[in-house]
Amino acid sequence: MAFSGFSPHDFATFSIEGLEPRMKAIQERIQPKFKELGEELGATVSALAGHEMFLHIAKHARRKVNPPVDTWMAFASNKRGYKQFPHFQVGLFDDRLFIWLALIYELPAKTNIGKTYLKHIDELRQTIPGSYMLSFDHMKKDAVSAADLSKKELKAALEKFRDVKKTELLIGKVMMADEPLISDGPKLTAEIAAVFETLSPLYRLAMQVQP
Repeated sequence: MAFSGFSPHDFATFSIEGLEPRMKAIQERIQPKFKELGEELGATVSALAGHEMFLHIAKHARRKVNPPVDTWMAFASNKRGYKQFPHFQVGLFDDRLFIWLALIYELPAKTNIGKTYLKHIDELRQTIPGSYMLSFDHMKKDAVSAADLSKKELKAALEKFRDVKKTELLIGKVMMADEPLISDGPKLTAEIAAVFETLSPLYRLAMQVQP
């Protein structure tokens, strides 16, 4: 089946109480759409990255009590996992969709990526549109607008990413659940591809220092 976009029913998944019922809904409602979206975007993402990219769908396997407050899919260069590599993400909270270039705390090369981004800070500022957002913790909704970050503030954020183990860096676009585009499969797929294309120079820059 072709990807049809995300519906209010999908976002309502996160109002379901209990780990098992919510996980069941994620598996039945959202994960099949991630698979469809992954199949449609796979070749495009690989071309943008310059190497084969593999689809990963979050399993939330470590959760034993608390149900997940969000869920996501990822594209990474490694077939077995994605958390230790720069990767692209698409995911949902209860009220928004996010499209990220994600550099999270499991990255072995996090310090070196931070140093590289600091050396190329002007390129980062030119590459990231003002309408995009930056987040420093993939487990929270909190994000800041790129337009609101001065060069000094971005430098401080990158230094923290470089130096503090738990600090992450996610760059991309956030769309609220009621935006019409989200429920239009072809248009949303094209928008996600466009975000990945915009961020692909920063992905490739990070991969230069990835072991």
